[in-house]
Amino acid sequence: MADLSSEQRVMAFLLVHRFPMFGLAAAVDPMRTANHTLGRQFYRWVTISFDGEPVLASNGMNLNVDYSLKDAPRADITFICAGTLVDFPEKPAVLAALHRWGRMGRALGALTLGSHVLAEAGQLDGHRCTIHWENRPAFRERFPDIECTNNVYEIDRQRYTSAGGTTSIDLFLEIIRRDIGETIANEVAGQFQHERVRSAGDRQRMGPGRDLASKPLALRKVVELMGENLEEPVSVVDLARAAGLSVRQLERLFSAHVEMTPGRYYITLRLERARALLRQTPMSILAIALATGFGSQSYFAHSYRTHFGCLPSEERRPIQQAASTTPGARSLGG
Repeated sequence: MADLSSEQRVMAFLLVHRFPMFGLAAAVDPMRTANHTLGRQFYRWVTISFDGEPVLASNGMNLNVDYSLKDAPRADITFICAGTLVDFPEKPAVLAALHRWGRMGRALGALTLGSHVLAEAGQLDGHRCTIHWENRPAFRERFPDIECTNNVYEIDRQRYTSAGGTTSIDLFLEIIRRDIGETIANEVAGQFQHERVRSAGDRQRMGPGRDLASKPLALRKVVELMGENLEEPVSVVDLARAAGLSVRQLERLFSAHVEMTPGRYYITLRLERARALLRQTPMSILAIALATGFGSQSYFAHSYRTHFGCLPSEERRPIQQAASTTPGARSLGG
């Protein structure tokens, strides 16, 4: 726990083009509330951009910043905030700064897709991290040697990452708990009507309808096993065995709680992973088909059109057209 008699803790937020405004606010406001609860400014925060000029957020608003990269002050933790884009004109300078700060032993963090930029800077090598579930498939393809979990946030030594959205609140509640204590952290959570303070071990909600927290443990175990084996699908027999069930019992379990067969659920997960890869990576359609357990491109295309109503090539075309309108920018989804 930090010495409360010391001056303050300083957090810096390096903002890049199309950064997530909500993720930034969800990080800053817990600190503001902690200061109010303590009755003093224990936390201070500063914002940084490449050139010190305002930065456009993903919601279209411009935000003034305090510093440029060249005159950025040393902070207790510096967070890279990236939203819909991980390629931007000033990226080489941003990567160089992150690499330099890491080499100096500074604590670094990432909000939302900032984990992707931090990894490109070589600052997550040998560390555990997290990223938004929608972008995790592309991250794992791009950085296969980095342990990227599906948890809401991760703190591994001097690296702090969150999955975006409200998980910024959870990450900063944990930072506050470590700095000041559990009582203050709980009071801050209460101010935000944050009913439960999630731990690093809490998993992200995986896509539409993928909230299985209230479902039976056996079902959650099988779904997790499916998610870990998309490239080489596990047979229904082996899935049932892993859950200690018969195939018939497993089928009844899925029918009762997700209203589809285990096989249909599994292929849905694989197709959702494929769509994420189509939208977020330059991988060929054949490579994506193989990476999601489809033996041929034709079978993949047929399954994809049946499920989503369009061909994989049609899914990718609007993304490519949108990216081409922003020179030097590559989208990784919303």
